[in-house]
Amino acid sequence: MPEQRPVRFSVITVTYNAARHLEETIRSVAAQTYAGVEYIVVDGASQDDTRQVVGNYRDHIHTFISEPDQGIYDAMNKGLKRATGDYLCFLNAGDTFHSAETLQHMVDSLPEGEWPDVMYGETALVDEQRHFLRMRRLSAPEHLTWKSFRQGMLVCHQAFFPRRGLAPRYNLEYRFSADFDWCIRIMKQATLLHNTHLTLIDYLSEGTTTANRKASLVERFRIMCKHYGTLSTIGHHLWFVIRLFTRPGQ
Repeated sequence: MPEQRPVRFSVITVTYNAARHLEETIRSVAAQTYAGVEYIVVDGASQDDTRQVVGNYRDHIHTFISEPDQGIYDAMNKGLKRATGDYLCFLNAGDTFHSAETLQHMVDSLPEGEWPDVMYGETALVDEQRHFLRMRRLSAPEHLTWKSFRQGMLVCHQAFFPRRGLAPRYNLEYRFSADFDWCIRIMKQATLLHNTHLTLIDYLSEGTTTANRKASLVERFRIMCKHYGTLSTIGHHLWFVIRLFTRPGQ
């Protein structure tokens, strides 16, 4: 049985020249009613007002790093190295928790005395004014396994909370989709994955992966081939195409 102490979360925000979005993210973390939160902000030596924004909320930030990095996943690795919580959450600048009670509701959703290897949930897409746009196109499956991602990234990276002890470093070979590979590697080790049945994250509908969608998809295909096999991955993608063109009404 897991330790009978409160669950602790390490929330990690990586940012670069995103001061105009960063404050919303920090305020979202600071507003959490759940007390067991360690907050880490990793900045890639931004040239905007990031330091000033962080300074305004320094009492809510346990660790602040500001130095050049090799990209978003290198920054995430720096945050991962400094995390001490039981569960990890990567909340990028511009993304927020869905409500002030999100972490508390997650803990409340756990069966008594049980700490799963991964907690996960749903993601809502919002615009820069924090207006709801829609739910994420791919929804979290009732029962998640490492094979689930053959269908795509069914759980948003931000809404995927693994136990820190299971989390490897991000593979810097991938520039846009290392989070996809990271989640699969964690799930391969996991034995218990818990669907919170909650909307956990409000995701700002923009970002590096969105801006580089084609390169991201190519990387995801390579990652799928690595984990699921090349022939299986090709066959699966061909089935997607067949279903698309044989759907009623086409």
